[in-house]
Amino acid sequence: MTKLALAPQLDAARVAEAAASAAGVDVRELSGLPELEQVLDLYARVWGRSDNPPLTLELLRAFTKAGNYVGGAFTADGRLVGACVGFFHAPADDALHSHIAGVDRTMVGRHVGFALKLHQRAWALERHISEIAWTFDPLVSRNAYFNLVKLAARPAEYLPNFYGPLTDTINGSDESDRLLVRWRLRDPAVERACSGDRTSEAVDDEVRAGAVTAVGLGADGGPVAGRLDGAVSLVAVPHDISLLRSTDPQLAHRWRTAVRDVLSELLADGARITGFDRSGWYVVRRQL
Repeated sequence: MTKLALAPQLDAARVAEAAASAAGVDVRELSGLPELEQVLDLYARVWGRSDNPPLTLELLRAFTKAGNYVGGAFTADGRLVGACVGFFHAPADDALHSHIAGVDRTMVGRHVGFALKLHQRAWALERHISEIAWTFDPLVSRNAYFNLVKLAARPAEYLPNFYGPLTDTINGSDESDRLLVRWRLRDPAVERACSGDRTSEAVDDEVRAGAVTAVGLGADGGPVAGRLDGAVSLVAVPHDISLLRSTDPQLAHRWRTAVRDVLSELLADGARITGFDRSGWYVVRRQL
């Protein structure tokens, strides 16, 4: 393989190492049973599912044996504080599906999740994989910002109640709607984002340019129906849906329904989610 062909992989490894160093963790691929058991323990704590972890040890072991991705982030004292698991799509898809990632609550805000995703990207590029796909809850504002801005992944599909009921401390009794995103690993926008050069949508600028509000935020903290006829539509999400699920499940359900209905209709009509403003707004553009 030529030096030119190796350049993307080498650069991805370099930025992944820099991200891990900035987060104060060592990120590495996992395969041994003791480390995989730590992954399960971590996920059980993060999702509050000690009796029914999101994965089993047998499945994790099978994933690693079959050549899939399991990565973990460790502190200097050897404590596992983050983990990410992915498996390959059908061979013709040239893609990895990143199924689940979680970070210990004591490390929130330390950019451990960013370091994990960059390690996963470098791992995939070494294996000539051009894309990673995953799903996330579109109502979780911080995850929308992380996925669409910090990583520059692009939304592809809205999936209503994708997993069915998920009874845990994160999802509560809410339906499991998900937004499928695709992370094109060699896309220049992705390369810039991974190096820290990010572009966030500015809602104020969009409003001045004529954007319409498709879902707004009401005085009661709930969703307000707007218009769907704009070239650019703005869709609000609550500041903290996790808190709403525990304090006001009915209001949380109103948000689920409002955002689901509007995003589903806009995407079905050919519009595309092009970004997210950190204050809690999706920017959706029609293809003209």
